[in-house]
Amino acid sequence: MDKDSNKATFLFSGVMVVIIAVLLSVAAISLGPYQQRNVRIEKMQNILTSVSIITNPMEAEKLFATYITEQIVLNKKGEAVEGGAPAFDIDLKKELDKAKTGNADKELFPLFICHKDEKSYYIIPVRGKGLWGPIWGYIALEGDMNTVYGVSFGHKSETPGLGAEIETEKFQNQFTGKKIFDEKGQFVSIKAVKGGVSPENTHGVDAVSGATITSDGVTEMVKRTLSNYVPYFKKVKS
Repeated sequence: MDKDSNKATFLFSGVMVVIIAVLLSVAAISLGPYQQRNVRIEKMQNILTSVSIITNPMEAEKLFATYITEQIVLNKKGEAVEGGAPAFDIDLKKELDKAKTGNADKELFPLFICHKDEKSYYIIPVRGKGLWGPIWGYIALEGDMNTVYGVSFGHKSETPGLGAEIETEKFQNQFTGKKIFDEKGQFVSIKAVKGGVSPENTHGVDAVSGATITSDGVTEMVKRTLSNYVPYFKKVKS
């Protein structure tokens, strides 16, 4: 075959495409377990961060097993569900999407209980939508199941200096000490307020300046997700 012909060129290109595709497939399959482990480690780190336990990937599993003493899967009624996937493996996005198909009554919600310094903290995963993509995080409540101990937020593609600020300590530290229930015991959640809030406002934090949509996304995310845990909190308190 003439090496300079179009046929030879196309044949060579086709062979190279197949070889590269095979190599990429082999790499993806072989690296899959490592990628999954890294995702699990990062999730453990984020959960621990919400209760002010900062760790590195090497120590995350050990500290997670030490401090997260209980994991519970809840249904919409606030009842513990047993026999299914463990709380850590529950995909909150998939559970929240069940409402779109009319299966909201089948949603499951993971809850992590942390024991630190002889106190218990309830860690709740949250998920919502920012300006450019999904936002997520964890909110840790103190033993009264009302006062926020700490939060950890993340995002996929929010704008640096604007929406991405939800990932900073400056924004997250505002949530510490805030309440999700009012004086009458009614669930009110926590709102990111444009223009700022007074120190006396126990249900609000300052929104990110110039990032109204992302701030509103945080407000909606926190309220919508936390509301699913209210039945459980009321059962335990009573």
